[in-house]
Amino acid sequence: MKPVVEEHDVGHTADHTVGGAGPPSVRQDWAPLPRRPVRRRPWALVTIRTPIPRLARYTLMALSIVVPLVTWWLLTEFQLTSDRYLPSPEAVYLAGKEMIESGELVADLWASTQRVLIGFGITVLVSVPLGILIGTYRAGEALFEPLMAMLRYLPAPAFIPLFVIWLGLDETPKIALIFIGTFFFSTLMTADVVRNVPRKLVDVSYTLGARQGEVLRKVIVPHSLPGMIDAIRVNIAGAWMLLVIAEVVNSTDGLGRSIMQSQRFSRVDEMFVVFAVFGLIGVTTDVALRLLRSSVGRWAS
Repeated sequence: MKPVVEEHDVGHTADHTVGGAGPPSVRQDWAPLPRRPVRRRPWALVTIRTPIPRLARYTLMALSIVVPLVTWWLLTEFQLTSDRYLPSPEAVYLAGKEMIESGELVADLWASTQRVLIGFGITVLVSVPLGILIGTYRAGEALFEPLMAMLRYLPAPAFIPLFVIWLGLDETPKIALIFIGTFFFSTLMTADVVRNVPRKLVDVSYTLGARQGEVLRKVIVPHSLPGMIDAIRVNIAGAWMLLVIAEVVNSTDGLGRSIMQSQRFSRVDEMFVVFAVFGLIGVTTDVALRLLRSSVGRWAS
């Protein structure tokens, strides 16, 4: 007597046999996953983008300054190098004290600071609005960016003879050199920051009824402000480097002129004093701009 097979049982059997391959769990040709040993959690100091303890952070920051200073002191203390090439920290300190007491260092610092403030200030006043225009409107990008992308590769010091012919030998060519050497980079960096504003923010603003001017003032500019400050922080370092070149050409004061005069009389200790002043200016400016960036854009930190 043959067994009775109901209709729904036949259909159920066919589903598993006609298709050929069953569910993935019955595959026998897959090799088992290798068994890996459980690894210990890596040290935070050498883990990618992992926060480190505050004490470790401050310790590393201190070591970044102390180690070079100690190395410098050891090289001069044990006379591993000549004082003619590397003066001792004590000699640099005494030279700096003498330059401050004579008023020479303060006068040079003020003259150089004025030139940077004027030259780079003009850069910021012109490059930020132009960068916003290029980064916001396709028409502005097509009109300005090709020419600026080409001109930024021209070395700024090459313009010095031309500026001397056009502007003379007073303060104007020095300020013009700082401006021309930082303007193109600052403009294009600002444009890139504005261009990276998420499109969804703009679309949502239009959906909520904002007009074009409101989107620019209340969405694009506030979102781009931290990035603009970062661009200023990067380019102001270039302004100080160009200042030294500008003051070498024709100047009676300034930190760059002080370096060249020290080189002429082989006063390496005075050169190190000026280098230290540049370093302090850079650190102070960088910290101030970082604090400004954090205060105006906490959400971007």
